[in-house]
Amino acid sequence: MKIDNRSVREIPVSRQSPATLVLLLSFLFAAPETWAASDVGPASRAAATKIIAGLRQIVTPDGIERLEAVDINGSKQWISIRSRNSANPVLLVVHGGPGWVAMPTSWYFAQGWDEYFTVVQWDQRGAGKSYDPAFASTLTVDQMRRDIDTVIGWLRAETGQDKLFILGHSWGSVLGLDVARRHPEWLHAYVGAGQVVDMRESERRGWAWAMEKARERGNAAAMKELESIAPYAAAGVAVPIADLFVQRKWVNAFGGAAYNRPDASFEAAAIALSPDYTDQDVRDVWKAQDISVERLMPSILETSMAPLDRLRAPVVLLLGRHDVNVSSGVAAEWFNRLHAPEKKLVWFENSAHEMLVEEPGKMFLTLVNEVLPLAQRAPDRALDQRPVDGY
Repeated sequence: MKIDNRSVREIPVSRQSPATLVLLLSFLFAAPETWAASDVGPASRAAATKIIAGLRQIVTPDGIERLEAVDINGSKQWISIRSRNSANPVLLVVHGGPGWVAMPTSWYFAQGWDEYFTVVQWDQRGAGKSYDPAFASTLTVDQMRRDIDTVIGWLRAETGQDKLFILGHSWGSVLGLDVARRHPEWLHAYVGAGQVVDMRESERRGWAWAMEKARERGNAAAMKELESIAPYAAAGVAVPIADLFVQRKWVNAFGGAAYNRPDASFEAAAIALSPDYTDQDVRDVWKAQDISVERLMPSILETSMAPLDRLRAPVVLLLGRHDVNVSSGVAAEWFNRLHAPEKKLVWFENSAHEMLVEEPGKMFLTLVNEVLPLAQRAPDRALDQRPVDGY
């Protein structure tokens, strides 16, 4: 239907009868009975999440809207699948943290994705809706690798699609890149956001940047606390979690996690509006994250993918220009050394580490314009499907 480009006030109405105009205005602007004249908005979390659920409801005949607990290697883990068309290529989002779940904020940052992808949000073992303190002892990096393999196998069976995209953010980029190394045959492409490459080098650069900012601003408290953990992330010395928290405190305060913001609390607050989360789920998020950090972070801090210089799956890297939380500089240097069938680096100029929520419009366009075509080109790509070893 073609719409006149003129504003509504320019359209002549003199030929319309008063009765017709009243009917038209009533049709366009009448509110449901639940919105009485005195109401100004939702009065509870339940009312707010109901509105959001209604806005994002999938009603297309071939659509998918699933949210369920799946047994993944003996642990109940929650998976959401959303698509306007079941034929859309699968995009598995692997959240960061550890424990910083993406499902409960996807109602905001992933708007429109399900028109082009079958979008899968997965709350990893022990995180978010998958919180269960009984499984705390099983939270290891090796177990998470086994879990993501099982999740991918389940998705391939459920959707009938042999290949998928992985979008790994932060800690999730460790898991995602490892899948790309071991199983390129499963992927249309690997998409890394806030890519982890060499955690120790990233930590050292983050400390130096925070100290520089503290000196520039004459922030004596920051300088004192940062000096107290020096030399930070030195080679061969374990990084205490308490020292990590000091470094993150000041990296975040100076805008290294969210550009021009003192922290990512704006994103965390959005969890409370998730229609996929119950009240109890919201209460459990931070307890779950604390356990994930305690159990997984020491191993993650020893992670280095820097020697990995060749992949047999296409790679798209999404980096925040101001990301110091996980150094985008380290990731860009690695990307320049990387050999892959196809590769592309996209900079998010107004983002730090949280580019999914800091620049959601650019994220959407990047996925549609740069990532989606890789699924269409996959059948024509000569791809060596052997895993990459020896890094």
